[in-house]
Amino acid sequence: QLMFVESGGGLVRTGGSLRLSCTANQFTVDRHAIAWFRQVPGKEREGVACISATDTSTEYADSVKDRFTISRDNVKNTVFLQMNSLKPNDTAVYHCAASPFRECVYPWASLPFDYWGRGTQVTVSS
Repeated sequence: QLMFVESGGGLVRTGGSLRLSCTANQFTVDRHAIAWFRQVPGKEREGVACISATDTSTEYADSVKDRFTISRDNVKNTVFLQMNSLKPNDTAVYHCAASPFRECVYPWASLPFDYWGRGTQVTVSS
């Protein structure tokens, strides 16, 4: 059963921006470290960004550092991914996921993530 609903994906030109949203159902996001992952067919899933349950720490993949920002709105039970300066190799299906861990401990992309969404497609044209 899907636990997140992602939205905000679409087609954008190189250098453009998108804001992805990830709303949880049946649990509250402020009890979990929440991460965004992306998947390209034929490639390994890549951890993009992680935010701790306490909002005291965020972690990013080197490929998106200084371009992407992860944040959360606990009232809306939603986590966001602001993506700026998009590049063609950012094209992927983006998923959010919740971990039973509260912190994005290194290596955060290898933490167990129990709750997932279906994903939202991001396509960046050159």
